[in-house]
Amino acid sequence: MSNEKSSSCKVLFKELPSIDELYQVLDIESIEYPRNIIKKELRKVLNSIRKDIELGKIKSKVKQETYNLALNNIQKLVSFNLNSVINGTGIVLHTGLGRAPLSKKIFLESFNRVYPYSNLEFNVKDNLRGDRNDSIQDLINPLVGSQKTIVVNNCAAALLLTLNTLSEGREVIISRGQQVEIGGSFRIPEIVKKSGSIIKDVGTTNKTHSRDYENSITSNSALILYAHTSNYKVVGFTNEIKISELSKIAKKNKIPLVVDAGSGCITSFQKFNMPLEKITKEYLKSGADIVMFSGDKLLGGPQSGIISGKKKYIDLIKQNTLYRTLRVDKLSLSLLEGILRTYKTESSFYNNNLALELLTRNRDVLRSFGENILNDISSKIIEFYNLKLINTMVEAGSGAMPVNSIESIGIIFNTNKVSPNKLSKKFRSASIPVIGYIKEGNYIIDLKAIPADFSKKLSKVISEVLK
Repeated sequence: MSNEKSSSCKVLFKELPSIDELYQVLDIESIEYPRNIIKKELRKVLNSIRKDIELGKIKSKVKQETYNLALNNIQKLVSFNLNSVINGTGIVLHTGLGRAPLSKKIFLESFNRVYPYSNLEFNVKDNLRGDRNDSIQDLINPLVGSQKTIVVNNCAAALLLTLNTLSEGREVIISRGQQVEIGGSFRIPEIVKKSGSIIKDVGTTNKTHSRDYENSITSNSALILYAHTSNYKVVGFTNEIKISELSKIAKKNKIPLVVDAGSGCITSFQKFNMPLEKITKEYLKSGADIVMFSGDKLLGGPQSGIISGKKKYIDLIKQNTLYRTLRVDKLSLSLLEGILRTYKTESSFYNNNLALELLTRNRDVLRSFGENILNDISSKIIEFYNLKLINTMVEAGSGAMPVNSIESIGIIFNTNKVSPNKLSKKFRSASIPVIGYIKEGNYIIDLKAIPADFSKKLSKVISEVLK
């Protein structure tokens, strides 16, 4: 560093405010947050400013630069990290945005049932220790056709726990074409290995026959695993064995048939012009001994993994020490119970199960929704940014219905006056962040995953961002 630069830096260093001065200017005493953490953050700010001075990035107004940075960093520090956003991606089951959205009605009712205490593991009637899974048994067993059910924190955990219980140290028979990679780069073979089991793949990627299973079973074979390929499809020259046929093979060899059903569809969506997805009940009806599925995808509930099937196997799984590490808490169970009660009839979920309501809304409903939003925005903004409603195609998300696009409606910002990247950033920085997407050089807010009661909120955010 030259003498001249060094001298200039020394002058600017003298302008740096002290910690005490920052306390006064920023009114730190009014902030309810640990003082040692705030002081540590302020020291970081001062060090950052010093470096910027040395690099020549700050040449004047040192105090103001320090105040601004300190205020920004303290605001970030004391603000909640988990916050509400508006999902304008069109993907209803968006993993990054929390997967299945829960209705406010279901959430509040579920919270009130467990606040401040609940009968989570207490039998009130008999004054005895209870079972946390009792709250959902009478609801889910009739829906899926099972004898007994337990719940863990996600479907990967359900698979890990089941295999560790039933096949540790022994072979798991699975088709090569079903060894899928699920969310977050987790792979079926890796989960099998982590469970302590030995994977034994049969058949080929596109074709697996009954004889492949029959010829592979030995005295060391513990079970047959069928993994529903919910996140991809193989088309063309293919063959996959039916559950009923696999059940016969399993019974003949006196080993259980375990099904990982993935997304957890327990009702038909065809009447809503939605893609066909195999219903969970069909697996057990066709001869599966155990079926596991997600509670937070097509079921529409909280993050959870549901294990249903024959009582003798569920009892064994429940006795596994791992179960205690993977079980869900009272609020998750209360939410799950609330969601399960929306399935009183095949279509009763529509006004109560928010995830399925959003998934099944058609274009006519969405277009009317979009028109209401645009009507609340000034004509100047609409004209300047050339806001229009367009037909879009979206995915369900989280690996559910992967090859089937769903019809939707989006608001397109068809303008060359502001870049789509800049629009995206502005909306992500809004009072309620809006997460849209860019396609063919245009910014789009898709309406598929936005609840009806967010109409006013979205129009207000659009008006604020584009004013």
